[in-house]
Amino acid sequence: MSTLVIVESPTKAKTIRNYLPSDYRVEASMGHVRDLPQSASEIPAAVKGEEWAKLGVNVESNFEPLYVVPKTKKQVVSQLKQALKEASELILATDEDREGESISWHLYQLLKPKVPTKRMVFHEITSEAIKKALKNTRTVDEQLVRAQETRRILDRLVGYTLSPLLWKKIAWGLSAGRVQSVAVRLLVQRERERRAFNQGSYWDLKAVLSQTANKGSKEQSFNSVLVSLAGTKLATGSDFDPATGKIAAGRKVVLLNEEEAEALKARITDKTWKVTNLDERPVTRKPAPPFTTSTLQQESNRKLRLSARDTMRVAQNLYEQGYITYMRTDSVHLSEQAVTAARECVQKLYGNEFLSPQPRKYTTKSKSAQEAHEAIRPAGSSFRTPQETGLSGRELQLYDLIWKRTVACQMADAKQTQITMHLLVEDAGFRSSGKRIDFPGFLRAYVEGSDDPEAALEDKEVILPNLKVGDNPSCKELQTVGHETQPPARFTEATLVKTLESEGIGRPSTYASIIGTIVDKGYAQLTNNALIPSFTAFAVTKLLETHFSEIVDPSFTSKMEQTLDDISTGEAEWLPYLKKFYLGEKGLDTLVKERESQIDINTSRTVDLNIPDVKIRIGKFGAYLEAENGDEVVTASIPRDLTPSDLDPEKVEKLLKQKTEGPDQVGIHPETAQPIFMLIGPYGPYVQLGEKSEENPKPKQASLPKNVKPEDVTVEMAVGLLALPRKLGEHPETGASVQANLGRFGPYVVHNAKEGKDYRSLKAGDDVLTVSLERALELLSQPKKGRGSRSNAKKPLRELGSHPDNEEPVNIYEGPYGVYIKHGKTNVGIPEGETVESITLEKALELLANKAPKGKSTRKTTKSKTSSTKKSNSTKSKASSKTSTAKSKKKTETS
Repeated sequence: MSTLVIVESPTKAKTIRNYLPSDYRVEASMGHVRDLPQSASEIPAAVKGEEWAKLGVNVESNFEPLYVVPKTKKQVVSQLKQALKEASELILATDEDREGESISWHLYQLLKPKVPTKRMVFHEITSEAIKKALKNTRTVDEQLVRAQETRRILDRLVGYTLSPLLWKKIAWGLSAGRVQSVAVRLLVQRERERRAFNQGSYWDLKAVLSQTANKGSKEQSFNSVLVSLAGTKLATGSDFDPATGKIAAGRKVVLLNEEEAEALKARITDKTWKVTNLDERPVTRKPAPPFTTSTLQQESNRKLRLSARDTMRVAQNLYEQGYITYMRTDSVHLSEQAVTAARECVQKLYGNEFLSPQPRKYTTKSKSAQEAHEAIRPAGSSFRTPQETGLSGRELQLYDLIWKRTVACQMADAKQTQITMHLLVEDAGFRSSGKRIDFPGFLRAYVEGSDDPEAALEDKEVILPNLKVGDNPSCKELQTVGHETQPPARFTEATLVKTLESEGIGRPSTYASIIGTIVDKGYAQLTNNALIPSFTAFAVTKLLETHFSEIVDPSFTSKMEQTLDDISTGEAEWLPYLKKFYLGEKGLDTLVKERESQIDINTSRTVDLNIPDVKIRIGKFGAYLEAENGDEVVTASIPRDLTPSDLDPEKVEKLLKQKTEGPDQVGIHPETAQPIFMLIGPYGPYVQLGEKSEENPKPKQASLPKNVKPEDVTVEMAVGLLALPRKLGEHPETGASVQANLGRFGPYVVHNAKEGKDYRSLKAGDDVLTVSLERALELLSQPKKGRGSRSNAKKPLRELGSHPDNEEPVNIYEGPYGVYIKHGKTNVGIPEGETVESITLEKALELLANKAPKGKSTRKTTKSKTSSTKKSNSTKSKASSKTSTAKSKKKTETS
């Protein structure tokens, strides 16, 4: 008999198997094996008629959750039960956080083991960590499980109570969430600020100065900026009131316009400059602490442009392969082992002078930092350098980031000197700033990123010439510079994660899924790394703010988060809290029942952007405009890429004019003599050949390329777009046609080969209307990248040979769920006990043959039976239905 170890994923199973004795069998649960029902079809027949079953939580029976095994996990559970029959001991080795504890508890409840069962936790998958964890097993932490269960129930109650209300009052398919809705509100509030923002303008002067060169010395230039005039500070962007676009009340500053700036420039040109003051200030910079989940997501977004979701996906892979420690953690603490490993790296790569005099120890200020025991760092007692890992792509980039941050935290402080030089010419005060890096310290290894692009230069030295007070540098160049104040920046994923964490909303382990949900549900679109809220987000936020203000109040959500943490430590009771939150006098269920009748549908579907004489509403197919035109009401769709912040009266007028006066005419088609119109639809601007009529219900249409503005479209361009796809010629190798066309993801060329169509996107500088056959062939000859190219680019771990039936290759690949055999479109996993090396072509053919689908023809035959056959079986069906219901009821009770 063996010991059965259960982890979440095949990759983790494969890695941990290397560090366990040979009589240990490791299986994967493939994540959660049991959860609240996700749809009506998952609700057991025994409780399907119960009203509470729709929630998945029996609120009248002490909030008892209804757990079900999803269809996709039934085979997994069955395999785990079979494996358990052959085991003398069970070890639950899921992740060490609340989520992992919950998975272990559900596995225990489902498998009902009759053999000794232990809970094993570890922070990294290394030989030393696994051996230590085996010696220090424990039981499942029921308190931690209860805290996670309460969190899950609370999220279900909020989502399943408010979402149906949004369907009725705004639009079908919308969702609300305990943390999701607060995050959406943050995006909407920022967009409101941007709409309310009034731009201000100001001018200043910039000079290029140089020291007077001494004999044999080189002349050195430096910049200087106007900061005062006649002793009064010059106005900058921070002095403006964003609500008015004017200088804020009470500010004593000089505001220059262009004319005044030019006059000042003329007045001080050729006048004598004098250094009036020099200030040198030593600055010490300490390294940032090692990564937590949220700081890794922020820095990865800033430096690598990875989304929170992608960051966590890559980090999960690195953890499961044994490269880094557990990636869901609120802690900045490093173990003694990690500190020693980091310091060894510093000594080896940078020398003792770059090592901090004493080991740095970091502590987490947040009380809730209990998801794990250590920060994210390279795994093991000695850190592999990025080059030693053999990693590539995103995995290498993220490991490199984690490695650098961890090593840097044990390095010496950076010593710098900030230098400020004040100069005077007539009554105009100028300032020059410099920075000298006296000792780079940790900056040799790692420089923390910044959300402000200009701040990225802060770590470069700016050397000023060696001038003294009273010296007279010469002015080489003097120019006036105009500035405009900018609205508050939209949230990026990095700044949203930072805000959520600082407000105590949600938990870092959930940020990736929260942001993913916001984008997937259409509450925001990610454009140039900025999260831009949609019109629907405005409508949903307004409804929740008006009628359920606490749900979207950050402070209320933060207190809720603290209570959930208190439940995990036993400082709060879970049941009284749930009862008060949901069924109390001001509970969510009570409020929804009270206010549903008070919420007006038309008001809920209206977005108020303070644009006169027009209403913006949310409809079945998205946002649209509604305006009165005499006795009629005119409606016009708002293009999906047009955001609330960018919708102004001019764009509104253009969209409505298209409906009332008809579209603008680009010109006449030279061949058909039909007019070509420019229109704007839900997916943006497009050209149309002729008018829509009964005789011509579907006129030819073509979208504009993304970089082309409607006003720049000529007749020639419109004719070319309407003629797409363009046949460029025939492929010299296959004789099949090669075409250029414009699709959903931009312009492309396609080779219409017999084996299937082969696509390539056009590059910057290529024009879909002029691209040649030669250029198309050049693009088609390049390896496919981007969407759907993973399998094409993937190299096999081992080539077994050709399949005897069709001579197609049979290969072994590494996939997200482990190693598998592939032939054509058929994939099959490698059985337990087998390795990449042990699999033969014969064994692979046998496994592939067994994977062939069974039972399809039976289903078709059953569907095509005659009605008389159905009638004759009706009695049997009723009887079997009763039997299955009874069985289902019994199953529910036992589980």
